[in-house]
Amino acid sequence: MLTALAERLQLLGRLPLRRLLVFGLMGLAVLVIPVPTLAAPQTHHVEIDSTQFEFSPGRLRVNQGDTVVFHLTASDVVHGFYLDGYGIDERLEPGVTKEITVVADQRGKFRYRCSVSCGPLHPFMIGELIVGPNVPLWRAIGVALVALAGLFASINRKDNVQEMAG
Repeated sequence: MLTALAERLQLLGRLPLRRLLVFGLMGLAVLVIPVPTLAAPQTHHVEIDSTQFEFSPGRLRVNQGDTVVFHLTASDVVHGFYLDGYGIDERLEPGVTKEITVVADQRGKFRYRCSVSCGPLHPFMIGELIVGPNVPLWRAIGVALVALAGLFASINRKDNVQEMAG
């Protein structure tokens, strides 16, 4: 199966240099041309329930620039809500809902954890806020086109060098 894939890549690598240049230029154009509309920031209302020994939901995904409004509750005992990277640390009493608003202005993975000792499995009470880049799909397509053009050019060059040597 790997040899069949290698043969196909070699066939693609024999594309005329003009076509490779077109692929590369199209990819670069998509990367360089400014995109006027990024995804508009959204507001997400998220209800997080804290129980021994988990947050529900345990994982949240948002885009950079989005606003997240957390509605935090504790169902059984006193818990805490600490969000890494944002300096938020709230104490959650059973039956009382707390509302916290955060603008997700930093990209990356941020853990939220219980900050009040709530039992023997307290250290494992962790959730995750994932803030992804606010990048349009076309930028990713441009990167893929540039990478493919480079791959094909590399294969084409190796074939030419082998023909000259042989």
